Order: sequence, then structure tokens, then C-alpha cells
Amino acid sequence: MFGIPGKAAVTLTPAAAKQIARLMARDGRQGLRIGVKKGGCAGMEYTMDYVSEVNPLDEVVEQDGARVLIAPMAQMFLIGTVIDYETSLLESKFVFRNPNVSEACGCGESVSFKDADPARA
Repeated sequence: MFGIPGKAAVTLTPAAAKQIARLMARDGRQGLRIGVKKGGCAGMEYTMDYVSEVNPLDEVVEQDGARVLIAPMAQMFLIGTVIDYETSLLESKFVFRNPNVSEACGCGESVSFKDADPARA
């Protein structure tokens, strides 16, 4: 919908692709749907849900056995994002490196987007 022809809307690091593919296989899911919603101290939050069926309006990105579905209202906010999966001593998590973010809260749970109106999400 908002993509650039011939270029994926988001890209996955090898670690993220491996984790998404592993969870898809374990739970028998069709993919990981990513979206955004109003919330948090910076205004917007990412959402992530494993889904059993693909919405025809989702932007589908397939890479290394992983399938990421971008919800229609989130597509314009996520173009160019690199999704990573990091593991540390205390936690494992998906990390979004999004060039469209203008600021993030201190805890990293919410963001605001460049030239974005949260009422549209």
C-alpha cells in the first residue's frame, strides 16, 4: 500500500527472522502482525501479535522463513524499519530501528513519529 516497488517495507536481522520463524513453527501461526496504537508517554506504541490468517490489506514481508504482516494503518509509520531480536542477561526482545521516529520515551516502550498525527492511527 505505502511500499516502494521492489523494496521490502521492513527488514529483519538474521536474529529476528530466526526467532519469528521459530515461533511461527512452534505455534502453527501464519506470521507476526505489527501495528501501532495510541499510548505510552511518547504518544504511540508498537503492537505485535501472532496471527492465524493473513488480512488481505496487510503488507506482507517474507524473509528467511519468517513472515511479518504490517497492519494497514501502521504501514506509513514503519517504512524503512529494521527489526532485530536481542538477548541479554536479563531479557530477550524485538527491537525496532525506525527512521520515522522523532522521539522515544526513556523506557523505550513508546515513540512519536515525524510529521505524524496520533489521531490517524
